[in-house]
This record gives sequence, C-alpha cells and structure tokens, in this order.
Amino acid sequence: MNRTVKIAANGRLVLPKSVREALGLEDAGVLALSVEGNEVRLTPMREKIRRAQELYRQHCKGDYSSDDFLRDRRKEAERENAKFR
Repeated sequence: MNRTVKIAANGRLVLPKSVREALGLEDAGVLALSVEGNEVRLTPMREKIRRAQELYRQHCKGDYSSDDFLRDRRKEAERENAKFR
C-alpha cells in the first residue's frame, strides 16, 4: 500500500484510516519509527515485541525463562552500577 501524506509545519502527520486499519491500529496505537536511508518505517510495537520474542526463543535453550533473563540482567546492571559508586 502506498499513500501520500502531508507533514504540518509542526512536524505532525495524519495516518490515513486505511493505513491504520492495515496496521491493525486502534484509536491510540503505538508505533516504532526508524529511519532507513532516506525512508521512514513505522512498525506497530506489538510486531516489534513479537520479533523480539521470536529471537529470544531461537537463541534461548532449555528452561531459561524471560523472568530468568530479566533477573540475571538486573543483577548484571547492579554490578555495573556498583562500579561507579
């Protein structure tokens, strides 16, 4: 789907209803914005989360849960922060 939109002087733009529907966005959805070369890409956050979960499943073996990962990462962050105190 290709659409043309105008950008207001304050930088705002309106996503047409057909684009919001194609992305499955409700009234106040959240998008991730990335710039790739001369292009802007808008991706629904739920898609970013799905991709992250998929990568996690590909690289995580055994019974290591996301809770385990977060616990370990928090401990690592505490150790890193302690170095700067």
